[in-house]
Amino acid sequence: AESGGMPQLNPEFWISQIFWLTLTFGILYVVLSKLILPKISGNLELRKSQIQENIEAAEKQRKNSESKLKEYDEIVLKSKNNEKLFTSSQWLANSFNQIENIAVLGPEYPLVSRINNFYIINILLKLDPKSNIPNHKKLIKKLLSKFSNYPEFRSVKVLIDVDPYN
Repeated sequence: AESGGMPQLNPEFWISQIFWLTLTFGILYVVLSKLILPKISGNLELRKSQIQENIEAAEKQRKNSESKLKEYDEIVLKSKNNEKLFTSSQWLANSFNQIENIAVLGPEYPLVSRINNFYIINILLKLDPKSNIPNHKKLIKKLLSKFSNYPEFRSVKVLIDVDPYN
């Protein structure tokens, strides 16, 4: 038997090769376009909508938490004398308790209660968002100026953090 070279290159078989090539890729195209790609596309759309919902929910929670944090003010008291600091913070907390629509949390020592020989006490104030906040801020300033005028409290430093959790 005489060898005529590679059968793929023999022009006698080209028609059948083109037929089977077209048939194979045609079936592959139909299977991919009608069965597999719609499932992949559906999964991608589902993921996209779920991610969008998660982003919207996260944004809503972020705005909610920011509005909650704006309701708090933190008063930080510092002094080198711990007893004086404690009595002054008690006096200040009791004075804040007498103002309506202000919730007073503290006084309490933070986790690190002494830095550079200064003792620290925090008083956290929660203002009711439905109340007149500018008026409450004026009352707080007035009370703090009254506090600083007492001779026994003059050595106590008062710091105000209007957004203590950021």
